Amino acid sequence: MARILSIDYGRKRTGLAVTDPLQIIAGGLATVATSELFDWLKAYLEKEPVELIVIGEPRQPNGQPSENLARVQQFVNRWRKAVPGVPIEFFDERFTSVLAHQTMLDAGLKKKARQNKALVDEISATIILEDYMRSRKS
Repeated sequence: MARILSIDYGRKRTGLAVTDPLQIIAGGLATVATSELFDWLKAYLEKEPVELIVIGEPRQPNGQPSENLARVQQFVNRWRKAVPGVPIEFFDERFTSVLAHQTMLDAGLKKKARQNKALVDEISATIILEDYMRSRKS
């Protein structure tokens, strides 16, 4: 089996998470500058088999599109044209940043570590991937 990779796409930074090859466990992978994301992903795919990319669909709590959705859609369209062999699909990412901060609190991270936005993005990507995997099982 190949991995599933998830993306928490941001204006400046993007968090990434990935499953193990058996798609049992999701774990944080990296946080990369969004301007470098496309090339970073292509390089990663040369090293690791990925069967699907799940990208967080940014929406407001009321379900309306957030301001970041247009940027995410541009990235998805570019990806689908350049790398049609690896599908990319949207998955609701509402409240993942809040959950990431709560996860950091629950883990006992100190205040300075909790202010690390790159870590928040990576944890958010992991939450998106875990939620996606749970939704496939039910």
